[in-house]
Amino acid sequence: MYTETGVSCQPTVPLSWGGGNMAEKPIPIPNGDTLPFWEACNRDELIYQLCGKCGYRQFYPRRVCKECGSGTLKWVNASLKGSVYSFTIQHRAPTSAFREDVPYVIALVDLDDGVRMMMNIKDCNPEDIYIGMPVSIIFEERGKQKLPQAKPALDQERY
Repeated sequence: MYTETGVSCQPTVPLSWGGGNMAEKPIPIPNGDTLPFWEACNRDELIYQLCGKCGYRQFYPRRVCKECGSGTLKWVNASLKGSVYSFTIQHRAPTSAFREDVPYVIALVDLDDGVRMMMNIKDCNPEDIYIGMPVSIIFEERGKQKLPQAKPALDQERY
């Protein structure tokens, strides 16, 4: 598809989330950069990249270090604990697949390792969530892929 200026309106990169069926929740489609991350999630493990040159910890997965540009990245196991950096409560389902979930929480979670990830917070009343709330990472099955999610941490889970 082209606009009047001749510029393509089609995506230039493949979408990383599959589905397309609005009645089903999307499932991530791993690519060369993200495959180790998604494989770890399927083992109930959370990993992030650590730069071997400058020590920068990064998430989301990339081919090179965001900080120094080095390609000497290695995968490191992350803590399954963190705290809520920010969040929003979703009251309107974006598609029919999410209708039964509303209201639900989309949060930025700071892992104890110093990496920030976006995920849902499950297993609690959305009104009880607060900035700085301790959370534990859990994994939600979606088709053949598990996704990292968070739940409120019990005191004994946190320390």
